[in-house]
Amino acid sequence: MTVSANILNLFIGTPEHRWEGRAPSAIARRRADGPQDVLETGLAGDKQADLTVHGGPEKALHIYPSEHYAHWQAEFPEKARAFRPGGFGENISSEGFVEEDLCIGDIFSAGSARIQISQGRQPCWKLNMHTDNPGQAAAFQKTGKTGWYFRVLEPGTLAAGDEIALIDRPCPDWNLREVILARFDPRLDPSVALALSQVAQLAEPWRAAFARKADRDYREDTSRRLKG
Repeated sequence: MTVSANILNLFIGTPEHRWEGRAPSAIARRRADGPQDVLETGLAGDKQADLTVHGGPEKALHIYPSEHYAHWQAEFPEKARAFRPGGFGENISSEGFVEEDLCIGDIFSAGSARIQISQGRQPCWKLNMHTDNPGQAAAFQKTGKTGWYFRVLEPGTLAAGDEIALIDRPCPDWNLREVILARFDPRLDPSVALALSQVAQLAEPWRAAFARKADRDYREDTSRRLKG
């Protein structure tokens, strides 16, 4: 079976002070027309406000399947106008595959670049503020409809209309959606957490998080991340 998607649009952003008393954010990305250079840290010209939790080689490109927007329009109809490609601050809006079609570590050709799935998105309070929906981040992680990040194995160029095509699947046992749901599961089986902590293709911060979850007594406090 061919596993592929098409790029609908690309988006880049710069940090802005948008909310009084809050940290800046680059989540309000704008469409980038024409071919875009893809570097080890993502699209040339794309910036992040807080590099301790955003961006970097392990989170170089965030992709969000356009298929999910219909779900959010139905879930939060009063906010439906916000739910459109580019609306969640993604770099790539795609059509063709979603999380359950993929695995951690999947490697793709994309334009002239080569990219690899590294982890899911870990939503925070900035998503709530950006969508004017206090429940958005929590709903993201509950459903597993978070989108995901690519690391860049080989730089190149991307453009709207390019295909993202699977060329290798080194971790067929680790479905992407299942891993995302496991990351946010407070009752995750410690043996599963331990196994995930040892998946080399998974981004280091998620491996470390799963290592902590392998301790039966560990309890993760997500309130600050989700509420700010």
